[in-house]
Amino acid sequence: MRIDLHTHSSVSDGTDTPTQLVRKAAQAGIDVLGLTDHDTFDGLREARLAADEAGVVVLPGIEMSCQLDGASVHLLGYGCDPHVEPLLDELARVRVGRTGRLPEMLAKLAGLGMPLTETEIAAQVGASPSLGRPHVADAMVAKGYVKDRQEAFDRFLYEGGPAYANRYSCDLRRGVELIRRAGGVPVIAHPWGRGRDRELTPARLSELTMEYRLEGVEVDHPDHDADTRVRLRALAERLGLLTLGSSDHHGLGKVNNPLGCETTTPEVYLELVRRIRARGGQL
Repeated sequence: MRIDLHTHSSVSDGTDTPTQLVRKAAQAGIDVLGLTDHDTFDGLREARLAADEAGVVVLPGIEMSCQLDGASVHLLGYGCDPHVEPLLDELARVRVGRTGRLPEMLAKLAGLGMPLTETEIAAQVGASPSLGRPHVADAMVAKGYVKDRQEAFDRFLYEGGPAYANRYSCDLRRGVELIRRAGGVPVIAHPWGRGRDRELTPARLSELTMEYRLEGVEVDHPDHDADTRVRLRALAERLGLLTLGSSDHHGLGKVNNPLGCETTTPEVYLELVRRIRARGGQL
């Protein structure tokens, strides 16, 4: 059984529609696909309809934009009831924060000699309710300012970069609580990728586990090298955390993250399902 629990569709910042994503997963030999679009559940219905035809199980998920003491942290939630109002209200607030920072980002890009309009950004967003930096990057590509998303992020849009603007995101501890209250299982995405081990230290992960009931971490992820995986897995085992593996696939948005390049073991997946069922979440 091949299980990839962290993927994105065009409903957030992937380049495949939910239907296309599910079909690609079937072609790649994926048996279980976690759809974890950023801050929205809007792609799940379409994905699950496509899954019936493709013979793939779709595990409902979300990737929630959070922060811990000012540092960006992404929180995965599996099996959340998508109708629980406190979680929906917080996701809406996060999405408004994404849109609200756009004028500042456009002003910074104009000052760097790369003017863009909100209309040009909107052309890249499509039907997604979750506007993000990847859409700004796509507009930069369309105007010929950069060759691809990666260059846009590496040179201009990275956190603290010359075209970056701060935005609202949910406190990580509150995010864990909201996901659990919605019947879901909270898992930190790529916790030690891109230098995040400076904020998510072993002591902080222990606190999040013991005091706030974090339940898992993504260990096998393209942003983690072999040494990072060994250290993180050992810590997770000491804390009793679930250890996931996932591609973080974005279609053409992340060309080095093909579907199934990292996977979760059947044992961890079945434990996820057991916990979701036990607390009345969605499968």
